[in-house]
Amino acid sequence: MAQIDNMNQQVVFLSDGSKRTRGRDAQRINILIAKAVANAVKSTLGPKGMDKMIVDDLGDVTVSNDGATILSEMSIDHPVGKMLVEVAKTQDNEVGDGTTSVVVLSGGLLGKAEKMLDDDIHSSIIINGYRMAAKKAKEYYAELADSVSIKDSKTLKDIAVTSMTGKAAEASMELADLVVEAIKTVSEEENGTTINRDKIKIEKKGGAGLTDSELIKGVVIDKEVVNEGMPKKMAKAKIALIDSALEVKETETDAKIQITSPDQLQAFLDQEEGMLKNMVEKIKASGANVVFCQKGIDDLAQHFLSKEGILAVRRVKKSDMTLLSRATGAKIVNRTNDLNKDDLGFAEDVNSKKVSGEDMVFIEGCKNPKAVTVLVRGGSDHVMDEAERALNDALGAVISAIKIGKVVAGGGSSEIEVAVKLREYAKTVGGREQLAIDAFAETLEIIPRTLAETAGMDPIDTLVNLRSKHAKASGKYIGVDVYQSKLVDLKSQKVIEPLTVKTQAITSASEVTEMILRIDDIIAGSSKGSAPPMPPDMGGMGGMPGMM
Repeated sequence: MAQIDNMNQQVVFLSDGSKRTRGRDAQRINILIAKAVANAVKSTLGPKGMDKMIVDDLGDVTVSNDGATILSEMSIDHPVGKMLVEVAKTQDNEVGDGTTSVVVLSGGLLGKAEKMLDDDIHSSIIINGYRMAAKKAKEYYAELADSVSIKDSKTLKDIAVTSMTGKAAEASMELADLVVEAIKTVSEEENGTTINRDKIKIEKKGGAGLTDSELIKGVVIDKEVVNEGMPKKMAKAKIALIDSALEVKETETDAKIQITSPDQLQAFLDQEEGMLKNMVEKIKASGANVVFCQKGIDDLAQHFLSKEGILAVRRVKKSDMTLLSRATGAKIVNRTNDLNKDDLGFAEDVNSKKVSGEDMVFIEGCKNPKAVTVLVRGGSDHVMDEAERALNDALGAVISAIKIGKVVAGGGSSEIEVAVKLREYAKTVGGREQLAIDAFAETLEIIPRTLAETAGMDPIDTLVNLRSKHAKASGKYIGVDVYQSKLVDLKSQKVIEPLTVKTQAITSASEVTEMILRIDDIIAGSSKGSAPPMPPDMGGMGGMPGMM
């Protein structure tokens, strides 16, 4: 409880001193937590990284080596651990890849900072040095980068393969083709290339294998045709999208209908039937032969639709309705009375197919599809889930590369090159900041070092050899080939990553490190929304000295 001594204004924040951690102890605890989180995902880095199995309280199992997935599934209570989870989410949302790298770099920077703090270097000096190093590192990455455009399909495929390797390795080449084709299909060239990630849907269905996954230039809806009497296939489909129910709605206020004779009951049922029939007639009059409804369709309405030969699907997700609108050009209408031929979309083929024993509706052959679906197949849910994560990473990486138009060589080659340049830069800075810049350079080397460890190579010998090769102008693309367990030119090996994956990781890691190093006091606070108890003899503001 807060207490105030009116004589000397001494403030005691907590009556229980055990709940407060200060100074170096607070910094050590925070750094320890950050290092523990980083070490938890460090071994997943690279194509030969190990997987993690996360089992929740209900016994549900997640098997993955995707950093963002592991961190989001882990049970982390400490605030610093949650900060690193947020950093990984930011990296995932911004560029779609590099989530493990950003957490490993954050843990590495804090580990190096801990040693400097032990040598009595103030945290503000470390922060300043890290800030200078981060700025320079991003400049050096930009100097290393090569240009790429959406027309360069081979390079885009290399980026996708690099991103997916280690996650869905056995099918990465086939899935990479799907990724590049999907992005090219939904891209728009007005005022430069723009790509909306939301226009690419990933749908999973068990059975077959990953190599049987396919790209549908349209939309796949995991629903069945609503009535057996309806056609299961419609060529030259004219599609209506309705987000209201094809049912007789209840009144908004409570209403009581009193029926005293069979004639009145029949009249009521006839009126209801007439309303449903009118809805279907409006749909028919618009020229629609396929209906996707976001809400329910009454049994009687289904009967009338069947008689008119209209294919209908009900309870379609809002996100799928949006994709259907983009793919077919249809407008989503709220009322059947407002539906007309200008609101309809078009597709060459709408077909209900059996996939793994379950019905799915395929909408294909759209004139100018600005929405596509990647249908992922696999032998188990775990395989498909991991393939989905790999596809999401690849989509994010390729879109980021096109957006910025710059790529760098992977496999730790760019990290070593930037580290070499940072050490040269540190010599020009001098002072204690030089130590922080050197520490930043050493942290970047964690990436190639970890890659070497996962490949079974000696990490120290690997780093020494890499530094030696990068000291020469001809060695800037030399990195760790984890498959051959040797150092090779990774640009020629087509191991390519988007520049933004590197620069965003540097930005996020340095910012979270700076925030954590600034904390020197951990105080137990009250729950938000609950006012702290008023100290005794303080009836409002009048109890404070000098207040009237």
